[in-house]
This record gives sequence, C-alpha cells and structure tokens, in this order.
Amino acid sequence: MGHAAKIAIVDDEQDMRQSISQWLALSGYETETYSSAEDALKGLGSDFPGIVISDIKMPGMDGMAFLKRLMGMDSSLPVIMITGHGDVPMAVEAMRMGAYDFLEKPFNPDRMSDLAKRASNARRLTLDNRALRKELSDGTVLMRKLIGSSPAMERLREDILDLGQADGHVLIDGETGTGKTLVAHALHAVGPRQGKTFSLISCASLAEDALEERLFGLCTDGLPLVEEARGGTLVLEDIDALPHALQARLLTFINDQGAPAETRIIAIAGGADPSKTCEEHLRSDLYFRLAAMRLALPPLRQRGEDILSLFTHFAEQFSDDYGSEAPTVTAQEAAQLLQAPWPGNVRQLINLAERAVLQQRRGTGSIASLLMADTEETTLHAVSTEGKPLKEYVEAFERMLIDNTMRRHRGSIASVMEELSLPRRTLNEKMAKYGLSRSNYL
Repeated sequence: MGHAAKIAIVDDEQDMRQSISQWLALSGYETETYSSAEDALKGLGSDFPGIVISDIKMPGMDGMAFLKRLMGMDSSLPVIMITGHGDVPMAVEAMRMGAYDFLEKPFNPDRMSDLAKRASNARRLTLDNRALRKELSDGTVLMRKLIGSSPAMERLREDILDLGQADGHVLIDGETGTGKTLVAHALHAVGPRQGKTFSLISCASLAEDALEERLFGLCTDGLPLVEEARGGTLVLEDIDALPHALQARLLTFINDQGAPAETRIIAIAGGADPSKTCEEHLRSDLYFRLAAMRLALPPLRQRGEDILSLFTHFAEQFSDDYGSEAPTVTAQEAAQLLQAPWPGNVRQLINLAERAVLQQRRGTGSIASLLMADTEETTLHAVSTEGKPLKEYVEAFERMLIDNTMRRHRGSIASVMEELSLPRRTLNEKMAKYGLSRSNYL
C-alpha cells in the first residue's frame, strides 16, 4: 500500500474544520485544513494527490466560486461540498459545475468517510492514468524501461532512436513477452510524432466485421482508427491475424497515403500460429510495405547477464510494493536463471520475480521450483525465432536442473522433490525420459 490519501478541508468555522479533520484522521487519512478558499488555492495544485471537502457558505470567496476555480485548474479533482440544511438547489448547481458529491448538515460521519473513500479511489485512478500517459509519451522514460546492457539491447535502443526519426512503416517481430508494444510506444515517443495521436488495436481481439468497423468503418462511438490516428501513429498488434479482406483494405489505405506517409503504421507480429512466419501470414505486397523497416526483438535467453540485472530490478520493485526483503540470489540460482529457456521472455521474468518475493515473505520454496513450474507449463509446440524448437531448450534446462539438484542432494529423492516442487511420479517420469538414474548420485 502507498501513503495515506490526502484530504484538504476548507471551512471558515474552526470547530467544523477540526471535527471533520479528526474524524477523517481516525479513518486513516492525512488531512490539511484551510480557513478560507483563498488560502486553499495557494496550497493546491492541479496534481494534488487527494480530494477536497469544502463548505459552500464562506466569507470572501464562497464555495461555489472556489469550486469553479478548482474545476478550471483540474476538472477531475473530486470536490465534496458541505451545504446547510435545505440548500439542496445550491448543491444541485454545485454538482452541475463538477462537484463529486455533497453532504447536508448535520451529516452522518460514516457517510462522509464512505464518500471520502470513494472519491479518494477515483482520484488515485485518475493520477495513475495520468502518470502512465505521461510515461508513455516521454521518450526518455520509455528508453529507460528498456533495461539491459547486452549488445542486443544496446543495438535495439540505437535502432529505436534511428527509426523513431524516420517516416517509413515498421514491423516489430519477436517472441511473446519481449516487449514489442513498449517498443512501439518508444518509437512514437522519440520521434517527430511525439504528442500526436497514438492509436493501438489488436487484430486478434475482434471478429472480422467488428475489426473492419473499428479500423475503417463509421464507428458509432467516434472516428474509425485510420481517421483517429491521422498524422500520428497507428499500431496494429497481432498483424498476422488480420483477415485477408482487411489486408487488401489496409494496403489500399497505405497506397492512398503516398509518401512520406501522413500516418505511420507500426505492425507487431503476434506469432498466432508458431509454425508460420509473419511473412507467410500476410499478402506479400502488404508485408513488404509494412516491413520497410524491421525491428526484431531479442529473446531473453540470448541476453546473458541482462537476465540477472532484470531479475534484481523487478524483485526490488516488488519487495518495495509488498514491504518485504528482496530475495538474495545464490550463485547456483544465478546459473539457473541464466540457463533457463524463458519461453515467456521478459513478461515471464517479471511474474517470476513477483512470485519469488511472495515466496520469500512466506519463507518457502526456491527459485528453481518456480522455474520448474514455468517450464512445466510451457507449450511444447512453441517455436523460437532462431528456428530451433523451444522444446529442446526446455528439455535441456529441465535435465540440467534435475541433474544438478540430484547431485547436490546426493540422490535424496525427497529433497529433490521438495526443492523442485515436483510430485514423485513426475520426477520419476522425467528422470526416465532424460536417462538419469538415482544410483549415479548416491
């Protein structure tokens, strides 16, 4: 949990200010009190991390004028107005001007706490979304999110800075979980289109007619995406799932734009069918238009030491979130992380770091058991980008993990089952499959 939510209380009557403040402080809020609207305006900015409770009737600037000023500063700031008994028309007018809600005197303190809680949650969501939008439009922030000092990542960051400045369409390819959507955001944010529209849709998320409507048709709720993204960037995730008829429409749209293109298209290969490449899924004329510039994201297993720095980075983040110690990685666990097949890439590593922190809090389990569970769930038909089936990586890793663990525990089946979180039958089957015999370790 983060810090206590803030509440600014504005009322010219000292008793009223104090009683509201005390009650809300008991409910766990951090309160600030002001005796006039003028004072409050000096203390509140547009990113005030909380909500405002204000009386309507005050000398000097009254609550209505104050509300108007606050709404002009930040229209999504929740303001709860306190009205005298029978002042309902005024309260209704305040709601019309953008107040979050109102409380009629004398009010029930529980109702106030309930309102404060709902308004504070709404505020937190607004500020989180704002921070996220700012992050996604700030190229330097996004580039810092592409963590890693491996040659593959150094090259990727340079490519993003180069291609970000160019006009041509881009195809981003790479295994699932490598961060393709993040790279699309970065390409938009480091180039001249930063600040222009950034529209994104997954071609696999809608049925063909709904997708056609959203992309090219007359949408009931606003413009079709090709219009909405005009002058900016249109990102098509899972481009290999784009139906054939729509591929033709997209090609026409690209050809009609001429060069340089007004709207830049970033296509992201989704690997919907691992047995076929993106090129095999698309009409060749469309593929060559979209792949004018191509970025292939490296799979995590090819990023060497990056794996350890990423794991440490995310484990520290999660231990902050959960208020616990970050897990220490032993030399043997570091070796396991470096040799793991990572079928789900960075996304899998982030999940694993979170589970390692939770496990550490409970004082159970090991990193090896988490990796084993992940490789267990791997879809074995998955194919990696280097053409060598991922299945081979997974099997080599499983064999190494069982072999090393058996050796360390000198053939104690019970200890190996515990460390790898494997039931006896599964362990027996895997040992038979990999030709490992207990007698070799005794």
